[in-house]
Amino acid sequence: MKIAVTGATGFIGQNIVAELERRLINPILVCLPNSEIPLSLSNHFIVHMDLKDPPTHAFDLMERPDVIMHLAWGGLPNYKSLHHFEEELPAQYRLLKGLVESGLQNLLVTGTCFEYGMQAGILSEDLETRPNNPYGFAKDTLHRELKYLQQINSFNLTWARLFYLYGDGQSKNSLFTQLKNAVERKEKVFNMSGGEQLRDYLPVAEVAKYLVTLALNQRDNGIVNVCSGRPISVRRLVEGWIEQKGWSIKLNLGHHPYPDYEQMAFWGNNEKIEKLMKP
Repeated sequence: MKIAVTGATGFIGQNIVAELERRLINPILVCLPNSEIPLSLSNHFIVHMDLKDPPTHAFDLMERPDVIMHLAWGGLPNYKSLHHFEEELPAQYRLLKGLVESGLQNLLVTGTCFEYGMQAGILSEDLETRPNNPYGFAKDTLHRELKYLQQINSFNLTWARLFYLYGDGQSKNSLFTQLKNAVERKEKVFNMSGGEQLRDYLPVAEVAKYLVTLALNQRDNGIVNVCSGRPISVRRLVEGWIEQKGWSIKLNLGHHPYPDYEQMAFWGNNEKIEKLMKP
């Protein structure tokens, strides 16, 4: 099976590649021009391509894969930037439409739990989307556009709606990386929010396993929550990281305000993904 991965040099992308390698699959990596290629990826076939202005023969350059795992998305983690629907959305749709029209049969795209907006509690795939920030709106709109495209061009679509994840190599703005960096700087206190918000977190290696399994089944899986199904308070999560790593640092709770674009308590329903993981 031939698989291409866009956004392969990113946090999730590198873990996807590692998981594919574990399954003895050598993926085709689609990277932006002038991308810095990590040593761990340098032995793969790499296609350098401007995804916002792809060539008409982009699918051929990718060697006409059986599956494309589309992770690439610019402008993060600024979720409120209009860039997401002014620039990313039209460019992403043009790219994916061109690949489908060139013969792509199986497409996995990563979505976001922000598509659900300010809804609280357990969130299932059949809930109406109500995005309340530009990033969630753009992702939700791209999904709707691809569903319309399916009515004209037959292809399998898996919309992998990601919740929260963590791990080494994550963005410097992420909670895990900020905590890790504070420890490495030998700071005695870590400033954070009150930590009482309930979230749904998975380690990135587990997310990669889920995504690769979804991609390899080559089915029209539709929307799939990629989540644990287990709510955890951010405070308990951080305390758990400190305990697991054997770090010594105190939490300064309440230093930062809670984000205004998130509900205090929400997590994913993981029943569908658990069923799809079974042989």
